[in-house]
Amino acid sequence: MYNLSGKLGVEFKTIHAMVNIYCQHEHRTKKICEHCQTFLSYANKKLDRCPYGQIKPICSKCPIHCYKKKQREQAQVIMRYAGPKMLLWHPLLAFKHLVGKKHPIPKRVPEKASHRHHRKLNGSKPANIKR
Repeated sequence: MYNLSGKLGVEFKTIHAMVNIYCQHEHRTKKICEHCQTFLSYANKKLDRCPYGQIKPICSKCPIHCYKKKQREQAQVIMRYAGPKMLLWHPLLAFKHLVGKKHPIPKRVPEKASHRHHRKLNGSKPANIKR
């Protein structure tokens, strides 16, 4: 997993919290199951590579749909289930997400703005990748 910062980091925390709520209730586990962990890794990778970088709109309003169909459907199921519960379990993250819906969508995609691009420019790799 990549250490995302700024707005991307908050978005990943929100996704992680939603997956945690969903998995605990639907899969009856204390920790996130392997299936949900695979989805989280996928979401983290997509956030890392988002061409909008730190100015990205929320995924539901984004003109670029980068999730594959299966993962997009999985995200919708998770968010429909966990979204309303976020107000009780993680009110600050829920509030930030709701405020994010009000932000305008950038008119154009900035060049080389992804987190991945900046990470490669700085020569750093995530901790789980050997050099």
